[in-house]
Amino acid sequence: MSAAGAVQAARRVVIKVGSSLVTNDGRGLDRAAIAQWAEQIAALRAAGKQALLVSSGAIAEGMQRLGWVRRPREVHELQAAAAVGQMGLAQAYESCFAALGIRTAQILLTHADLADRARYLNGRSTLFTLLGLGVVPVINENDTVVTDEIKFGDNDTLAALTANLVEADVLVILTDQAGLYSADPRRDAGATLLKEARAGDPELEAIAGGTGSQIARGGMITKVLAAKRAARSGANTVIASGREKDVLVRLARGERLGTELISSTEVLTARKQWLADHLQVKGWVRIDEGAVRALVGERKSLLPIGVVEVHGDFARGDVITCIGSGQREIARGLANYSGEQARRIAGRPSSEIESLLGFVEERELIHRDNLVVL
Repeated sequence: MSAAGAVQAARRVVIKVGSSLVTNDGRGLDRAAIAQWAEQIAALRAAGKQALLVSSGAIAEGMQRLGWVRRPREVHELQAAAAVGQMGLAQAYESCFAALGIRTAQILLTHADLADRARYLNGRSTLFTLLGLGVVPVINENDTVVTDEIKFGDNDTLAALTANLVEADVLVILTDQAGLYSADPRRDAGATLLKEARAGDPELEAIAGGTGSQIARGGMITKVLAAKRAARSGANTVIASGREKDVLVRLARGERLGTELISSTEVLTARKQWLADHLQVKGWVRIDEGAVRALVGERKSLLPIGVVEVHGDFARGDVITCIGSGQREIARGLANYSGEQARRIAGRPSSEIESLLGFVEERELIHRDNLVVL
């Protein structure tokens, strides 16, 4: 399937908008453009799609408010600009979506939030809850507290990680270029727009240029690498011009715009491989036959009541294995509770979790979205 067809058929879309677009090339927040993207996202939602928005622009807006012409290099100055600019950025999105009767939520992330399993689960649960409530998450890197060790480096990478996190079908990167060219069109008049390619193709990295402005932090190379990362969880990527009229609506109709970078992996296959092969198992639980039938036959979550034994000193977010009769591995997934907590609620109905622990993280020990049957 081409990425154009995938946008049309997609159930969940991550949309990234770059700094140059959001701030009108650094001249301040372009509220008219933000309002247009809000209207297009509203149209996607009316068509039955879930949308998450990853927006740059906090530092650029802060620079404009502070009267800075060039992007600072010192981390503390970048953090200050982000703190100033984030106020205006959140307000702009909130007002534009509110005018359409749509609620928004501000999500600020760092790389550490997704590297840590418990925080990964928390972020994932929050985003899915917001989507279920009909809220549009507006996501940005938490530049105010970022350090060299935890920063994503650019919001293209953040958008790809978000696509991985929520298992998006498509990542749409809106930029100030028409797409990916065979060479830098600003330097080579013979450069041609690449309509379609395979995400992760090494040749794409060779032809992608660097950062194009004093405002943006990324460049086409970060978009190519983001598409490569998004493809690992099965998401296709479209790189297109955010200045193209009704670009999101037209992509959703199946129109071919920009550059389509196609993933060779299905979303479900990638998620199963990630859970089954690439994470270290930290503990295991023995489950009864009723739980085995629920997991295998009905594709349901693992509830505490179906757990007979709990082994291991695992934490929330760690990978644990579900064992059936005869030491047979049935499934594995991300635990919503620590080993100590799991032992206290094992064999008990979910309605008793709060009385046993004093809180409820989730009603499931392992949610079906974080579980793969083996």
